[in-house]
Amino acid sequence: MTIPCSLTIAGTDPSGGAGIHADLKTFQEIKSYGMSIITSVVAQNTTGVQAVHHLPNEMIHQQFDSVLSDMPVHAFKTGMIATIDMMQLIREQIATINAPYVMDPVMVATSGDSLIDGNARNYLREHLLPLASVVTPNIPEAEFIIGQSIETVEDMQEAATIIVHQYGAGAALVKGGHLSGEAIDFLYDGKKMHTFTAKRVETANTHGTGCTYSAAITAYLSQGIMLPLAVERAKEFVTNAIQHSFDLGSGNGPTNHFAARMVEVE
Repeated sequence: MTIPCSLTIAGTDPSGGAGIHADLKTFQEIKSYGMSIITSVVAQNTTGVQAVHHLPNEMIHQQFDSVLSDMPVHAFKTGMIATIDMMQLIREQIATINAPYVMDPVMVATSGDSLIDGNARNYLREHLLPLASVVTPNIPEAEFIIGQSIETVEDMQEAATIIVHQYGAGAALVKGGHLSGEAIDFLYDGKKMHTFTAKRVETANTHGTGCTYSAAITAYLSQGIMLPLAVERAKEFVTNAIQHSFDLGSGNGPTNHFAARMVEVE
């Protein structure tokens, strides 16, 4: 029996809603064995980011050695990678992994706090993006990548196409959570534009939605599911997680990673 294994490379969230914590919860719910390499230890909660400590590159390298020398990786994702030095190291390491790579181009937390600097954003776009099997930007992140404003669904589709053909990603999932109306996302895989829609859930409890969505895609890819179906299932997973989100904390509450179990009970 082959056990699907997913790896996340990202920062922490001690309040449990985003980052490595959200990724591992998501992997577990989708029945993919979860592993993690921590890049930064982040003091944050539903109200924002209070402090960040970046791990030394030597420690990140040692984590890679520990995992890759001993465990299989059937799909992996990156989240918060704060500095160019980290990105250079991670680029070298992930180039050796023969598995789908999901890039969540984390730049700003739900609270609005910036998580990486401008130089690191440029490096991510130029050097990591071309390695990604799929990149999952929200609208502000997609705007940075392509250097254009995105105001309509047509702009979203154009952005997805540009990210693939001009910036080299294998596929691009541009998420429409920042627009009004239905929650609509577009996946362009280099040949076809796929559309995924869901009823918009009116809630402020959206802490960790991007992490959860990309982690769900990673978990499904680890099971050998093709990308369009992996995104479709991940969209359903994160929509349930938002619909049954938790009213916890004083800011943007977290999504509910075991929401699918609640739906089954209903």
